[in-house]
Amino acid sequence: MGESERGESAPRKRVDYWCANGHHTRPSFALDADVPEQWDCPRCGLPAGQDEQNPPEARRNEPYKSHLAYVKERRSDSDGMAILEEALSKLKERKGR
Repeated sequence: MGESERGESAPRKRVDYWCANGHHTRPSFALDADVPEQWDCPRCGLPAGQDEQNPPEARRNEPYKSHLAYVKERRSDSDGMAILEEALSKLKERKGR
C-alpha cells in the first residue's frame, strides 16, 4: 500500500529527545500537534526531554503496597482493633443463633 491508496500523509515534524542514559529518540508529530515536553525512552523506559545536556531525572518507583499497607495508612491501630472487635462480635452473634 502506498500513498496513492491511503491518501497523502499529514505534514510532520521530528522532535529530538534524550534520556538520562544518553539514549536519543526522534519521534515525528503532525505540524499542528502539541509536542509533549517529555517522551518515554523506547530503549530503557526513562523519561526523555528535549534538552540533551539536561535530561529529566528518572521517576521514583513506589514499591508494591499490599491492601493492608494502604489500610494502615488510613486507620490507626485503635481504629483497626475496634473494627476487628465489631466483626468478631457479629460472627459470635451469628454463631450463637
